[in-house]
Amino acid sequence: MHSSLTLRRAGLAAVAVASVFLLSACNPSPRPIENFSGEPVSDHEGDAEGHTDESAADEGLSATWLQQGGQIAITISGSSTCPVVGTRINVVDRAGEGNRVSVDVEGPADDEVCTMDFVPHTTVFWSPVFVTDTEPLVVEVGEQSYTLAIK
Repeated sequence: MHSSLTLRRAGLAAVAVASVFLLSACNPSPRPIENFSGEPVSDHEGDAEGHTDESAADEGLSATWLQQGGQIAITISGSSTCPVVGTRINVVDRAGEGNRVSVDVEGPADDEVCTMDFVPHTTVFWSPVFVTDTEPLVVEVGEQSYTLAIK
């Protein structure tokens, strides 16, 4: 009897471990998968249109769907030698409840000497599983926001 209880517990533990691996495989990392100077090449011509905060685009923030909605590119313009880079994407409101994400960024240190140019830098993230490209997606970076149109 003791051995069947041990086997049952071992089986339940194996199922729990497998479930964790399956869930983590379905939930992409919130960390960037790519960073580069410049703007992304969109896989859909209308992707970069439809922002609601007109000052965001004027101040150098835009977002684009990539890989048929599987990735989101966040482009922030600033100094070419000291770019502002996305470090994490966070779901603020799930699909159907607002469809909104925020992006944490890291900029230059206060004492870092930077050029005074204004060039784009792009950070690419996997699209979080709890947002959708079938409704507008609000992307927030600091006090700015940019709304991606439906894919």
